[in-house]
Amino acid sequence: MRLAGKVAIVTGAGSGIGKATVDLFRREGATVVGADLKGADIVCDAGDDAQVRALIDKAVADHGKLDIAFANAGISGGLASIFEQSVDDWNEILRVNLIGPFLMIKHAAQAMSDAGHGGSIICTASVAGLRSGAGGPAYSASKAGVISLVKTAAQQLTGSNIRVNAICPGLIETGMTEFVYERARAKGQADKLGHLNPLQRGGEPPEIANAALFLASDEASYVNGHALVVDGGLSSSHPYTSQRFGRTAI
Repeated sequence: MRLAGKVAIVTGAGSGIGKATVDLFRREGATVVGADLKGADIVCDAGDDAQVRALIDKAVADHGKLDIAFANAGISGGLASIFEQSVDDWNEILRVNLIGPFLMIKHAAQAMSDAGHGGSIICTASVAGLRSGAGGPAYSASKAGVISLVKTAAQQLTGSNIRVNAICPGLIETGMTEFVYERARAKGQADKLGHLNPLQRGGEPPEIANAALFLASDEASYVNGHALVVDGGLSSSHPYTSQRFGRTAI
């Protein structure tokens, strides 16, 4: 019961990493409010200021406090090149993937500070935010922004005892990556999924949930402003991805 007595919010809770995290946090003793556009306790657009603020206000009103906030909701935007993506594509991907975590940090930290106690805020970034080759351009830029955001937020929350960290997953089988898995299986290449990392496999949502549990718990009480990579070792090297001007070879 590593989270006994804690109150947590998890966005993107309807499936994948978010659902696995909600289940794990509850098993570890937390009261968890799961939010998503569908399939969760509360309907919430993670990139909408009023909805995120209302989500946090309701969690505090219903449960008396907020100890943990996990800004996990995100969208991929596909693998189109810079020359194929529109401004509208970029606006929507950045709205959900980067403005969403900003809103969670802003409002969750305020609620934690108003209550006079610390807390843990976690944001889902990606190895795509560390270097190219793991996602489309807008997605990669949004996740690089998340990594920078948590470092900046950790500094701006100095003295509050509120920790802000990110998780950088590698290839994980979720709804977001379903098209990658389906394409590989259709080609009879399922054994090649994750083959570029030293473990030579893709990851599963519970493996990311375990990382979130660590960052949410008191065991990570001295971990702050950090981007925790959970990718099977992929980012320990520079796997080669063939690219051409105007498009990406997949």
